[in-house]
Amino acid sequence: MAYDAEDTRRRIFAAATAEFAEYGLAGARVGRIATAARANKQAIYLYYGSKEQLFAAVLRAKLEEVRVSISFDPDAVAESVGQLFDWYQEHPELIRLLLWEALEASGEPDESERERRAGFRAKAHHLVAGGVARHLPEDARVRAAQDLLFTFMGLIAWNFAVPKMCRMMLDEETDRAALARRRATVVDVARRLAAPQDTR
Repeated sequence: MAYDAEDTRRRIFAAATAEFAEYGLAGARVGRIATAARANKQAIYLYYGSKEQLFAAVLRAKLEEVRVSISFDPDAVAESVGQLFDWYQEHPELIRLLLWEALEASGEPDESERERRAGFRAKAHHLVAGGVARHLPEDARVRAAQDLLFTFMGLIAWNFAVPKMCRMMLDEETDRAALARRRATVVDVARRLAAPQDTR
């Protein structure tokens, strides 16, 4: 059977995603990734260069996946937040990857950060163009939309960053019950935060 480079890359990527989500960058082992991917370590270094570059590629791809899956609709912000909540519930590995990045990555901006910053900037401008924060002076609208986006991300992400605390604090028996409550609350809060302000 002929060697399928693309299939090997996919297997490496899937194995690396699981490994990094579980162990972070420092704790991940290229040997374990290679074993799980049924590939050799040389293929990993050939395709990705280093463990750090592989981690960056995995994180970039997961962020791109959520970006193309969910867009913030200025006319239905709360519904968009609900969809994003659902996406994170189906893909808990992204929160873990972001937490590991926060714990382990250097503070120096890199190319990935510049790309992500541009993506967030575009989302904020999209919301402003759709009328979000129109009660504010023009020069304050983008900043308000950025703050709103970050607030939404915090409302969503914390549920998946600390699921045990979520379950205990809400006094629910299961994660599923706690997350169902949290989703309803997060969507309601998003609706209130995004509602047009009465300036009279």
